[in-house]
Amino acid sequence: MPDSPTPPPQAAAPLLTVRGLSKRFGAVVANADVELSVIRGEIHALLGENGAGKSTLVRMIYGLVTPDAGRIEWEGHAVSIADPNAARALGIGMVFQHFSQFETLTVAENIALGLGGRDLPDALAPRIRETARRYGLAVDPNRHVFHLSVGERQRVEILRCLMQAPKLLILDEPTSVLTPQEAQSLFAVLRRLAEEGCAILYIGHKLEEIRTLCHSATVLRAGRVAGTCDPRRVSPRELATMMVGNELAEPRRRTHQPGQVILTVSDLTLEPGDPHGIPLQKIRFELRAGEILGIAGVAGNGQKELLAALSGERLSKPSAIRLGAEAIGGLGPVARRRAGLGFIPEERLGRGAVAELSLAENGMLTRLASPVVAGGLVRRGAARALARRLIERFKVRAAGVGAPAASLSGGNMQKFIVGRELDARPLVLLAAHPTWGVDVGATVAIRQALLDLAAAGAGIVVVSEDLAELFEIADRIAVLSSGRLGEAVPVSQLTLEAVGLQMTGHGAAECLDAA
Repeated sequence: MPDSPTPPPQAAAPLLTVRGLSKRFGAVVANADVELSVIRGEIHALLGENGAGKSTLVRMIYGLVTPDAGRIEWEGHAVSIADPNAARALGIGMVFQHFSQFETLTVAENIALGLGGRDLPDALAPRIRETARRYGLAVDPNRHVFHLSVGERQRVEILRCLMQAPKLLILDEPTSVLTPQEAQSLFAVLRRLAEEGCAILYIGHKLEEIRTLCHSATVLRAGRVAGTCDPRRVSPRELATMMVGNELAEPRRRTHQPGQVILTVSDLTLEPGDPHGIPLQKIRFELRAGEILGIAGVAGNGQKELLAALSGERLSKPSAIRLGAEAIGGLGPVARRRAGLGFIPEERLGRGAVAELSLAENGMLTRLASPVVAGGLVRRGAARALARRLIERFKVRAAGVGAPAASLSGGNMQKFIVGRELDARPLVLLAAHPTWGVDVGATVAIRQALLDLAAAGAGIVVVSEDLAELFEIADRIAVLSSGRLGEAVPVSQLTLEAVGLQMTGHGAAECLDAA
């Protein structure tokens, strides 16, 4: 982890002050009498469980939501922030967890729109490349956004915001899909910005990052301020307890021997579905019953293509992928699910769930061959019962089974999607970034559920850029780089630093030596 942050100016007047800010959506209280103050040069953490009110609070600051009560003061004066344009005019920039991008436009075109259209995309391209190089966030300005992975799209959001030279930078889970080395580079940038006087409001769930990066922290619980602290002076467990109100248990591994091979990938070679994609080159691995295989890699190295091939969204030679004894490389997603394959995609809305549909309807999307559907007809009662079970088991904060998916916070939607796939008890589960943007309590619950599923005999492939996650739950880890998959090595023979180096271009042999 990076070094401790340098202290912010102690006597500086607040740049941003929030006084008694409140917001209600129907019967749901999102924020109640929230007080918050951020000074110039300060990196201030905003912590809380999914649904605690963090997103609503920063959206009010950024002009996306109108407060019901309270006021916002900017540089000592009360202000009314009507919309994001007004926020940017004040000097407030925000990097969203859910990206606000036009998928059919290029990176440069999206950034040009974010800067108000003052510069043409072609003229911006050199600046984008230079900013990307300086911050270590590799992005091609000429690529269309719909070709980008989730991690690459997040880099675009960060770049677009940093190019506006904000006085206050709001960041929502910025390191969720970065390698440790990339995260350290980003932290160096944030510290430099803070030293230059930029205030940073940082929403995060990785508590060690909060402790090493942030000068102060405000914790929200159920929409109210539960406390404030200097995160450098408290332990991660103390921070977690402030967030959830009780002690958290650590995920428990069960001692077990992996069983027979249940998924075999042999010389999987596949051209990408778009011109900017990554070709898969002779991918091969075996997955055993009861085993969790972690696949690490920097975003844009073939993860999207590999998941598409494994899930059935892209077809390959039938023999290239075998589920048990059955060759499934030529089967589509529905047939693979019927054969026992589950899938947690990296994109929650659009691929994991349909925003406009209710939770009951989203719950049955992957259960068309289950008791939820009988004789070609949907059993509405069974669908509602399934959604209710998922909400209760994974503590999803929602208005009920009839709530549309779009009404949930990102973390709560993720908990619902993960729960839906785990509840189906698949023979093999593919999980892409299973705890991305999920709070510390839900992260523990999801990781424990994956461990329990493996202990019950399922095989699990977890694709994640969170190396701490892979080291906590995986039995073996392989690194995907430029469409090639390295050897899967037992976790006991690896270190975080070694895998991080391999992800950024060092050879597997060097990494094993380093371990």
